[in-house]
Amino acid sequence: MDISKDFIVIGSGVAGLTYALKVAPYGSVAIVTKAALDESATKYAQGGIASVMAEDDSCDLHVADTLETGQGLCKEDVVRIICREGPARVEELIQMGARFDREQGSGYHLSREGGHSKHRILHATDFTGLEIERTLIDTVKAQKNIEIFTHHMVVDLITLAQLDASIVPGSSRDEALGAYVLDEKSGTVKTFIGQSIMLASGGAGKVYLYTSNPDTATGDGVSIAYRAGANISNMEFFQFHPTCLYHPDAKSFLISETVRGEGGILRLKSGDTFMEKYHKMGCLAPRDVVAQAIDHEMKTSGDDCVYLDVTHLEGVRIRERFPNIFKTCKKFGFDLAEQWVPVVPAAHYMCGGVAVDLDGQTNIKRLFASGEVCHSGLHGANRLASNSLLEGLVLSHRAVPKAAALKDDGSVLSQRAGQIPPWDSGGAVTSDESVVVSHNWDEIRRLMWNYVGIVRTNKRLQRAQRRIVLLLDEIREYYWKFLITKDTLELRNIAVTADLIIRGAMNRKESRGLHYNLDFPDTTDPKEAGDTLLQDSTPRLFTQKETTNHE
Repeated sequence: MDISKDFIVIGSGVAGLTYALKVAPYGSVAIVTKAALDESATKYAQGGIASVMAEDDSCDLHVADTLETGQGLCKEDVVRIICREGPARVEELIQMGARFDREQGSGYHLSREGGHSKHRILHATDFTGLEIERTLIDTVKAQKNIEIFTHHMVVDLITLAQLDASIVPGSSRDEALGAYVLDEKSGTVKTFIGQSIMLASGGAGKVYLYTSNPDTATGDGVSIAYRAGANISNMEFFQFHPTCLYHPDAKSFLISETVRGEGGILRLKSGDTFMEKYHKMGCLAPRDVVAQAIDHEMKTSGDDCVYLDVTHLEGVRIRERFPNIFKTCKKFGFDLAEQWVPVVPAAHYMCGGVAVDLDGQTNIKRLFASGEVCHSGLHGANRLASNSLLEGLVLSHRAVPKAAALKDDGSVLSQRAGQIPPWDSGGAVTSDESVVVSHNWDEIRRLMWNYVGIVRTNKRLQRAQRRIVLLLDEIREYYWKFLITKDTLELRNIAVTADLIIRGAMNRKESRGLHYNLDFPDTTDPKEAGDTLLQDSTPRLFTQKETTNHE
């Protein structure tokens, strides 16, 4: 079954929905999302969106905070553009109907988070992402030329290099033509063809054993882009959120950094504070510093967690400012107004990803990326809190003129569309070995947590690499033998993503930001710092037909 649209959007978070809305006036749009339309990391963002809104703040200050947190790897031109253009994009959200918290009077209530020198976090209590998602979805549903495909998961991209052996995948001659997409409910694979594709599929927190991410965050976009020949950058920089609720049934519920911004204090079991030993900003230090400090203190003491104390803050204020966090902690037996809350770090945000320019364009023509799946250069070696939603808004906005221009230059697609073969499952059969999927999934997440976590060593990375190579072989064999399912696709993608993180970490011979290696504890001169770059230029064939399987 072929589905032809002018613009294909993969993902339904802030980046994907923003792009779909803005590109819709130029042609037909398909939004492909592997779960419900509102199921994305955006939905779960508590803290807010960073934007210069106050008179005592400025774009230059926002830029300076971002650059300092990024520790020499931010691209300053990207940072300046996103910080400068961000307020206008936020204002568009407000005009669409987004309801952010206000002070008594006319101004917005602005919070402060780690690494920020000013109060500039716009929020809707602690449901900010949910409010942004609601606003965008309501607006998308009102558009006539946007068709939504829920419970559809991309298998692989279709590129010109796959149709023409003379073209090297990911080279300047390569172009994205469409994607094979699994309809999870029917089990069939559809062929989506478009003038351009926007990857906005989010991150990869599920590659780690403990994560604040939703179950959808399995590295799908990075994995399919890599298999297509796209450049992948800085995957070694994976941000661990310092404060997730420590409880066996809480599934790493995130306690927003804004709680510390409002005065929360980190303590050891003894009651002693410790963050002042690690950074001049104490509990408001950047996330990499806080996560590493907590990890070190836990390993030193042997304790399973540290504690977040907000009991000194007025109780009603906590209930009003953080209603969701207060309610959830209460559900698990912790009263924020009266008790310290046990917290631990958990995998939170992928700062590397598919390399893009200032307009979200990848090295493959017609393939764009925005949001957590991409690496624009905004975050550098460590993301400044609440800059992520801003990046998705700005990059998706900037990608639209380029994508619209490509629609008018669709000569290659019109010539090649008839050459795209339908999906062919070949001799693949229904699996009777599903235990392989669950076992390998669990092993990958544990080896990543134990060997490629907050603190790394050469030996740990080498162990991880040896094991991931074997697992990739096992998964590859399973993939080609059995009919694909959502579970097998996600397993395949987290394995590829894990491999990219490991290889990126092994390539970086220093400690910087989110990448801390005990064997290379020093940080090189920022002038000598560079991005890691990984690309797979192996020819890719895209159906399961036995006679053409060479993956």
